[in-house]
Amino acid sequence: MTSFLRFVHLGLGTDAVPYEAAWEEQRRVHEQVVSGEVGDTCLLLEHPAVYTAGRRTDPSERPMDGTPVVDVDRGGKITWHGPGQLVGYPIVRLPEPVDVVAHVRRMEEALIRVCADLGLETTRIEGRSGVWVLGDAVPQQAPTGGLDLRLDSRLTAAPDPRLHPEFDPRLAGPEYAPSNAGQRGDDRKLAAIGVRVSRKVTMHGFAINCDADMTYYDRIVPCGIKDAGVTSLSRELGREVTVAEVLPLAERHLADVFARIPA
Repeated sequence: MTSFLRFVHLGLGTDAVPYEAAWEEQRRVHEQVVSGEVGDTCLLLEHPAVYTAGRRTDPSERPMDGTPVVDVDRGGKITWHGPGQLVGYPIVRLPEPVDVVAHVRRMEEALIRVCADLGLETTRIEGRSGVWVLGDAVPQQAPTGGLDLRLDSRLTAAPDPRLHPEFDPRLAGPEYAPSNAGQRGDDRKLAAIGVRVSRKVTMHGFAINCDADMTYYDRIVPCGIKDAGVTSLSRELGREVTVAEVLPLAERHLADVFARIPA
């Protein structure tokens, strides 16, 4: 048997859902999935502009201008949600043994396929969740001797994630592009992912920038990552890519990747 994912359009466009209301709905649906009252469900929506901070957000990563931030119970750090960004909250029961990284990879895979349908090549990056556009390759210079300061984060990552929280050693393998040690220009995050699992059922999920106002990211350190940028489908493809265009693609690919989970 395989899993079936039910989609609920919670509010899009002019019906965008305030973050706190969507969070409350997540908790309600989560209880229903835990109890077996409903099956696996994915809430799809847009939010009015809001910053949300995961449990590992540092004070220095928050807006410096006093912009309000909603503190939430997901993993990860601070990010922005708002118009022009498709947000998805898959509330699904994970098989045992519970594998949170596999859940993250499923969401990434669905979004990578969405981008491919639109003509944009994206990837995962070693040590970092989400969906990324790689920076352009930097021409290699002839070695001049001396110390090379282009350090690979795999070499500098401390075993204690509190000391090096933006690099997750579990996110590694052939499906990941190498972490950037100066061999590329700035990588650009297109979709952010943050999750929480309670009683074997997930909450929170992904946000992919379609035609969002990217200046909102200027006030924060998005996802706590200082050496990379953020981007949108519209910016990368050079045309307007709306949430309405992305929505059916996201549903199709999410349904496919989640159907592969043993029930």
